[in-house]
Parts: sequence; C-alpha cells; structure tokens
Amino acid sequence: MNLFDVYPLIPVTIDRAEGCRLWDDQGQEYLDLYGGHAVISIGHTHPHYVKRIKDQLDKIAFYSNSVEIPIQQELAKKLGHLSCLHDYQLFLVNSGAEANENAIKMASFASGKSGFIAFSGAFHGRTSGAVALTDNPKIVAPCNAREDFHILPWGDIEAVEEALKSNTIAGIIIEGIQGVGGIQVPEPDFLRGISSLAKKYEAKLILDEVQSGYGRTGRFFAHQWVDGIMPDLITMAKGMGNGFPIGGLMISPEFKASYGLLGTTFGGNHLACAAGLAVLEVLEQENLQAKALELGDRLIEELKTIPGIIEVRGKGLMIGIDLDRDAGPVRNELVKKYHMFTGSAAGKQTIRLLPPLSVEWNQLNSFLTALKEILAN
Repeated sequence: MNLFDVYPLIPVTIDRAEGCRLWDDQGQEYLDLYGGHAVISIGHTHPHYVKRIKDQLDKIAFYSNSVEIPIQQELAKKLGHLSCLHDYQLFLVNSGAEANENAIKMASFASGKSGFIAFSGAFHGRTSGAVALTDNPKIVAPCNAREDFHILPWGDIEAVEEALKSNTIAGIIIEGIQGVGGIQVPEPDFLRGISSLAKKYEAKLILDEVQSGYGRTGRFFAHQWVDGIMPDLITMAKGMGNGFPIGGLMISPEFKASYGLLGTTFGGNHLACAAGLAVLEVLEQENLQAKALELGDRLIEELKTIPGIIEVRGKGLMIGIDLDRDAGPVRNELVKKYHMFTGSAAGKQTIRLLPPLSVEWNQLNSFLTALKEILAN
C-alpha cells in the first residue's frame, strides 16, 4: 500500500529535534522557523514536556469521557489563569478543524439559525463546515458548499451588516490573525465593529485562535490586543500540545451545557491533557509570551530594513514577509543552502515565520543574514 499523495514534500527526512533545531537522517542540522505550521510552541522535545507525557504514560494513556478525568479540570484551570478568561468553559477535542466544527455547531444551536460569515483569505480547516468557511474553492467539495455560508471581503464592515440583515446568520468566524492568508492582522475597529454587529443581530462571534493563540503574538490570544472583544466562542489547537494532537473550544458563560450536546472519543484524553499542561507550565515558567513579543518586535524592525522586502506584517512571532519576487525559490534556497525551514502562504510572494517561542535572537539573526544574502542576488 502507498500513501495517498496529497502533500508537496520538502526532500528532507527529520530524524530528531531539540528546541528550535532539527537534524535529518544524514546528521545535517536545520533551524526550524516554522514549527510545523505553528505547532511547536515551547520547542521540540522540551524536557518538562517529555517528562510530563512519559510520567502520564506510566499511569494511564487513555480512557474515554465516560469516567472522571481530573487532569482535564487541571488543564482548564491553568488555561483560564493564563488566558485571563476564568469564566469560560472548556470543551476538549483533537484538532483545530474539530474545534471550529464544534464552534459552528454551538453557534447554530444557540441562535437557531444556520448561516455563517467568514472572510476572504480565511482558513478554518478542511472538514465539512470548516472548509465551507475557508476561502479556497479548490478544497471545497460539492457536498461541503453551502449557500448560507458567506465569505465576505476582509475588513468590509458594511458587507457584514448587509448579510446580517437577512436574520439567517448564526455566527461570524474570524482568525485572530490570518495565518494561511499571509499574516493579515485585522484592524481593531473592524474587530470591534463585527463584535458590535454580532450582538445587534443576535449572532455569535467565533475567534479562531488555532494558529494565532497560545502566546504567539505576545498576548495569550491575538484578539486580546483589541480592548473590549469578548468572543462567544474561541477555538484553539496547534501550539496547544507542542506536537501532541489536542484542540479546544472555549465557550462563554452564556452557553449552557447538556448531556450529549457535544462529544468526542479521543478529546481530552490523559496523554493529550498532560501535553497541554506541560505547554502551559513552560509558557508560564519561561515567560515565553513576553519573549515572543520582544523578539518579534525586534525581528520585524530588522526585516523592514532589508532591500527586496516590500512589506512585513504580524505581531510577536507570527510574521508575514512580502518579497519583491516569488517566495518559493527563496524558501528553497533557505532550506538547501542555509538549512532553515520557513512557511509559505496563499500569496506567492509571502514567507511565513512561526518559530517555536523558545527561539533565541542569535538564531533569528542568522535568518536575517541568510535572507539578506539571498535577496541581494
């Protein structure tokens, strides 16, 4: 049997990893400035993370949500503390797409409506409802397409209100900062505007923080840079488990739970919660959120001075770099000659940087040197 060939692969086989460094099966070292799609938040094979998972594995790896699992409550308490969203409720799942599916479902349950609004450049997942709100027609199958799911122009508050006037919209979903869309940061007035309109028309506001959450931008969630935004639902995954599959849905206090309303077999299992707790503990102990902001600000300012770069966007260690040329060959040279991994985006001229939050300035500076050399040629 062969693998279903759906991934364009970098011809490198990673054999081991530590911190922000990777080694292939030939012993060549690489610098990881992409973290496997923003997944590696505290660094590869962090000792505390490894120990947490190993210790849990010695006790019990899994049992379903038919019994009490105290480590789930421990994770929820720690998450409430670090995010400062103590009153929210937590539903644990396995991925960002699954978190978004459950957010869509909760908004529809609560409002009694079926329509949704997303925005151009959005990426919310590849599953049934999430993909219908993702701005990529190539991955939306006919069975996913929905006439009452609307992808509106980014930043167009008038279009949002016009759609809401139909009284069919259950919710509005927006990324704290768009990731795949090229690190597009929503204007504060736009976020405040859609939040206000959601309340006015009795729709639910869903903040997709799957990529932009967990301290990456210098705030726990990217939307927390905008005062007064209290989403009805917040989705997260990626950096939540540092590589272990885990996702979550934070649900505002106005929603009432009932048995069977939501469900998952693997969500919130013992190992996933151990990984999730380890991430939060390291984020707090090593002050990685503040570090992300400090290093990100410094990196962004340096990037803006490099000839060949036409725009830099982002916050903290979530950065989009627009070049004056196709980014593909530049990214390839970074891998082959300089042994550095970076990310692509929907725009062909964009490089995405999403390094582990444990990255050091000397590592980021080596990237600056390499990028200058490439763009000078």
